[in-house]
Amino acid sequence: MKKITILTGHYGSGKTNFSANLALKMAAEGKKVTVADLDIVNPYFRSADFAELFKQNGVTLAAPMYANTNLDIPAISFDLERIAEEEGYLIIDVGGDDAGAAALGRYVKGFEAYMDDIEMLYVVNMYRYLTETAEDAIQFMQEIQWASRMKHTAIVNNSNLAEETTAERIEESVPYAQKVSEMSGLPVMYTVVTGDVEADVPNPFKAQVFVKKLWEM
Repeated sequence: MKKITILTGHYGSGKTNFSANLALKMAAEGKKVTVADLDIVNPYFRSADFAELFKQNGVTLAAPMYANTNLDIPAISFDLERIAEEEGYLIIDVGGDDAGAAALGRYVKGFEAYMDDIEMLYVVNMYRYLTETAEDAIQFMQEIQWASRMKHTAIVNNSNLAEETTAERIEESVPYAQKVSEMSGLPVMYTVVTGDVEADVPNPFKAQVFVKKLWEM
């Protein structure tokens, strides 16, 4: 892993879920890791939802001061550049549209010193509306890059249906992820496999399932 990992993706792609799983995995390996919730767009499912879980597992969370309150407004209240300078790893969960990506773009100059130690992963999910085809996924990826003024370095295939995920569904998504890879020229770094599912896929990343029910939003 590089020092700074930036996670982007469309709404419902599971990038926040993947961010949490990645952070917990790194912490379990004894690494010092901070998750920065840069999602100023979606108040319903964000890294700040995992505050207690992160605390229990030694993961530091940097979230907007109004996250998960009745005053949930788009205000970033932490110094991301200072956090990047600190020892350990930084995972940045970016909002799921061009407005969220624009928030990331504010830090381009501050990240210049770390350009060789940054990876920007694009999370795709073929079972989510608006990214069901590789062409749609590529178009959205390009919009994120334009808004953030940063380039992606790899793809994360997170094609699943939360608690209804099966090995067959994950395996069916592999050609889709490969097409996104071919069209973008970027490698598929991970294919996420949830829970106890045993899927025959390249580069599997075992993940817990964090699902927020509709009535909990």
